[in-house]
Amino acid sequence: MLRLVMVSVLVFLTAVSVALLLLFGSGWWVAVLIFGALMILAIADATQKKHSILRNYPVIGHMRFALEYIRPELQQYFIERNYDGRPFDRDTRSLIYERAKGTNQEQAFGTERDVNQVGYEYLVHSTAPLEPPADPPTVRVGGPDCTQPYEMALLNVSAMSFGALSANAVLAMNKGAAMGGFAQDTGEGGLTEYHLRNGGDLVWEIGSGYFGTRTKDGQFDPTMFADKAALPSVKCLSLKLSQGAKPGIGGVLPAGKVTAEIAKARNVPEGVKCVSPAAHQVFSTPRGLIQFMATMRELGQGKPVGFKLCVGSRTDVLAICKAMLAEGVTPDFIIVDGSEGGTGAAPMEYEDHMGTPLTEGLMLVHNALVGTGLRDRVRVGASGKVATGTDIIKRIIQGADYTNAARAMMMATGCIQAQRCHTNHCPVGVTTQDPHRARALDVEDKSRRVQRFQEATVSEAMRMIASIGATGPNDLSPVMLRRRIGHMNTKSYAELYNWMSPGQLLAEAPPEWAQDWASADPDSFSIHHGLSGRN
Repeated sequence: MLRLVMVSVLVFLTAVSVALLLLFGSGWWVAVLIFGALMILAIADATQKKHSILRNYPVIGHMRFALEYIRPELQQYFIERNYDGRPFDRDTRSLIYERAKGTNQEQAFGTERDVNQVGYEYLVHSTAPLEPPADPPTVRVGGPDCTQPYEMALLNVSAMSFGALSANAVLAMNKGAAMGGFAQDTGEGGLTEYHLRNGGDLVWEIGSGYFGTRTKDGQFDPTMFADKAALPSVKCLSLKLSQGAKPGIGGVLPAGKVTAEIAKARNVPEGVKCVSPAAHQVFSTPRGLIQFMATMRELGQGKPVGFKLCVGSRTDVLAICKAMLAEGVTPDFIIVDGSEGGTGAAPMEYEDHMGTPLTEGLMLVHNALVGTGLRDRVRVGASGKVATGTDIIKRIIQGADYTNAARAMMMATGCIQAQRCHTNHCPVGVTTQDPHRARALDVEDKSRRVQRFQEATVSEAMRMIASIGATGPNDLSPVMLRRRIGHMNTKSYAELYNWMSPGQLLAEAPPEWAQDWASADPDSFSIHHGLSGRN
């Protein structure tokens, strides 16, 4: 009924406007155009069969789609509380922006967070706090087989590819890294001129697609790899096993974003959808992975090598450790990505339900290395929602040596969490290949913001470490981080979790690890994760 009424009214108003135009002259052209356009829209809505809402409510039904389109902005700016937002709440976003701009970061009137809520975590300060060091410490990455160790900052730019990021965003982050003395991970999309132009330190990451170091048929090209690994800006070499937001599947770059420039950087056809395989071709077992680490180190002339993964099966992690012991080869670093990590695009089911969160994954890798007596040979990086000094401290307590941040660095570069990274319509030019949108990002200004954000965040982490009473990151321990487990009590991480002693797995595995340790095979990745199947 409403459909007929709407169409009839607009037909009538259009007819009246035409009559008035004919009687009184050109002043009525505006009314004719407006009502005529609405009449045509109403007829089109009422006769189409795709949208039931528009069919029943022509013209006014478009208001529903318009409101739905701007729903994220309405939610983010007008509805959500300062500490409610996801993936990053307003307090965290504001802190990143303020640190990047070098403006006031103080807060008045006390915390808005419910400190009595189950799951709330806090750091234990000392009655005798110390003064923070004048210069932040670095972490030496490089085991006994590494001949060119690298001093890694406590906070670095996490893996983000050119293609996912615009050229200007890559340039800004790299220049910020060069000014601040920290590293930028290239992501798996290839080593490009934008990563090299400003001379920032690089962690060159290759994934299962071997972009930038592949033959025409997609195989790993050792000669190309060796040539690029020798570049002075390349300080570390990283192999991506899996990504937190989408573990178990490869990355996808839509055909529309595969420009001639990106195709050249990745050694792939222009204008063709670029898909990374789910698994690697150069190895299929834990032993093969470790042997490939040795190959990468040799091709890289002794530069630090490592791999990144989102933890899945504990059996797989232990199998990799067994392979290290069997081969006498260890990576120089392992980057643990949490399932809460970010991505330009991933299936919702993978983002929400696949992979191990960073806290559990990080502690698992740390304990596995300690239990097999390998922890002193391997540095551990943590990647996944690292944005504040508190995040750095928590991850170090949980087993990391250093941290990487992606989305926080994007926000320092201007990202407003519009969550349109996969559409090529990023409103601020960070995650787009549209040159008109990307030009909005000023490299000089944003590079200074990236540098200021990293410096201020690490500085705050060091001040908090001093407030805890520790002289540096190496003095942090699980007793310093507590979690509320009930409305009446809290426990420290030392009490909540079991922590391995050096070599404990080699002597006698704890009961809760025994089955996975026995099942771990250096020549096979697990399928059933040590669990029995259905009866």
